[in-house]
Amino acid sequence: MTHQSIAMEAATPAAQGAEGRDLGFFERYLTIWVALCILAGVALGQLVPAVPDTLTRFTYAEVNIPVAILIWFMIYPMMVQIDFASILGVRKQPKGLALTLAVNWLIKPFSMFAIAWLFLLVIFAPLIPANLGREYLAGVILLGAAPCTAMVFVWSYLTKGDPAYTLVQVSVNDLIMLVAFAPIVALLLGLSDIVVPWNTLFLSVVLYIVVPLAAGYATRVYLIRHQGMPWFENVFLRRLGPLTIIGLLLTLILLFSFQGEVILNNPLHIALIAVPLIIQTFFIFAIAYGAAKALRIPHRIAAPASMIGASNFFELAVATAIALFGVSSGAALAAVVGVLVEVPVMLMLVRIANATRRHFPEATADVAA
Repeated sequence: MTHQSIAMEAATPAAQGAEGRDLGFFERYLTIWVALCILAGVALGQLVPAVPDTLTRFTYAEVNIPVAILIWFMIYPMMVQIDFASILGVRKQPKGLALTLAVNWLIKPFSMFAIAWLFLLVIFAPLIPANLGREYLAGVILLGAAPCTAMVFVWSYLTKGDPAYTLVQVSVNDLIMLVAFAPIVALLLGLSDIVVPWNTLFLSVVLYIVVPLAAGYATRVYLIRHQGMPWFENVFLRRLGPLTIIGLLLTLILLFSFQGEVILNNPLHIALIAVPLIIQTFFIFAIAYGAAKALRIPHRIAAPASMIGASNFFELAVATAIALFGVSSGAALAAVVGVLVEVPVMLMLVRIANATRRHFPEATADVAA
């Protein structure tokens, strides 16, 4: 791919920064919609329990298929934008991938453990029984050892990230997770035999990456061939845009309809667990984002790289907590709290990333360099 073609692609509506495209109605008020969807989900689970009870039956390898389908709708619009030739451009920006891997695997699991241990077993010790505090710590460790897979495509989309580079970042992290997740969890939990639900991990990779990627590629090739690139970029992608946000909001309603009872029965402990999770999220984002700025990594790469480390693969964390400690354990509750706090906090980080875009090198300038 030539420098000129990369620069042209960066100027398309799909790849423009916030300055080149106004936020849509859903994106502009996304924080409000998220709060309403969380409340709607909890209310749905309490008032019409038959709905979540029925949907939870459609589960395979601890992965809920209706939730997976909604996440697929979130990811698909970004996958459609990927020009496979542009993936080769990753080799021209190795610093972004190296930064992601260093933060996710050399810093994040251990900082999560240290921050959670300090709060759950020391500062909050008078409020949480010791045994329960250790269970909460175990759940938080599971979150810290699993960098985000699916939702990061949404955060990348909202920060106008490079979809091809984001795909490579997530894919490489998934490959490392296959071999590093169990040893890191075993080390931090102090256990010698960790049973990782590998079928959950493999199925999640297939559902959240392989399927939407294949569908996006097929759609892109077909439409460009039959309708042309201008129609694809200026008509199809603009119409497709709201699908990501709608999928996110419906996913939240479904997730919190499943977890409403747990949330309502443990309000204080949920707030206490949320404290180290929120601190950890901002801490990791600050490290990754600050390092990206120091390394002069373009914003379209820096923002998604920081989001991957800041967010968690909560589907895997919840499944592993249930497999190791049981569905009613403190570890499972802590993993669920990860779902509760992640979306609002990540939306705050999206706002920070978008507001500071001007402090990073422009995509075209970076390519020219």
